[in-house]
Amino acid sequence: MRAIVIGEPGGPEVLAWDEVPDPVPATGEVVIDIVASAVNRADVMQRMGFYPPPEGAPPYPGLEVAGRISEVGAEVTGLRVGDEVCALLGGGGYAERVAVPAGQVLPVPRGIELHEAAALPEAACTVWSNVFMTADLRTGERLLVHGGGSGIGTMAVQLGKARGATVDCTVGNPAKAERLTKLGADRVIDYTAEDFVEAGPYDVILDIIGAKYLLRNLQALAVNGRLVVIGLQGGARAELDLGMLLAKRASVHATTLRARPLEEKASIVSSVRENVWPLIESGAVQPVIDRTIPLPDAAQAHRLLEESGHVGKILLINT
Repeated sequence: MRAIVIGEPGGPEVLAWDEVPDPVPATGEVVIDIVASAVNRADVMQRMGFYPPPEGAPPYPGLEVAGRISEVGAEVTGLRVGDEVCALLGGGGYAERVAVPAGQVLPVPRGIELHEAAALPEAACTVWSNVFMTADLRTGERLLVHGGGSGIGTMAVQLGKARGATVDCTVGNPAKAERLTKLGADRVIDYTAEDFVEAGPYDVILDIIGAKYLLRNLQALAVNGRLVVIGLQGGARAELDLGMLLAKRASVHATTLRARPLEEKASIVSSVRENVWPLIESGAVQPVIDRTIPLPDAAQAHRLLEESGHVGKILLINT
């Protein structure tokens, strides 16, 4: 098969469309013929040499795909050759085929086109596991989503609203603000001109920035608030004001999804299927797709992602 390989760490130009060995399903795995994949910040970090795939994962970037099952390994039940599915991956999505544990495979939601489903697994699993399973966002609470225009952000805004929360988000320009308002955000904060702390307090904050926002996130938390850090775009080291944390009886969680044990991923995927898929099938939550690009042109997709002008997901289509 062919896949996008990373010759050496560097810019988008190091991505190459090349021949690689075909995947073989291990016990408990299926092989998916990929129709589409999606681009994530983690792929950019891997390309730059900062985020290697977990042990046993394919070396090619790509954390989510949609396609059709072409092979079924031993001890797999409930999945058959020809099934149209999407899947959460540890890597390998920028390719023509990928082997994936059966526990990380989801059916394509009713009403969603097959290629569109590639925009769902990583965002849905990240948001559900962090905002709801870890931070336990409840109906009537206030949620702040940083990076509202991202794939994670657009999913978090929709899921928060669908579950009965008041949802604010931060964005960097008026065009994104307009899109997020249409998606249902109660307030969109332009971080270039406004201070999100003044818009608080918030019961849950979903943060992709890290160190740069740590103090202000704590200031913006309500009593008994929960901060969940899932990205480090603003640095990895900062001073934590424990006095403020104690006074607010607040908590800080820092999590990743990619390197979790397979059984944890399978549990998250199962919970997403139970709780998120009905919201997608009802139309309350939808994949937000900025544009589609041919898979061999993944370098172009990375450039667009790094420019941060997109809203939602950039998809790679296997032509």
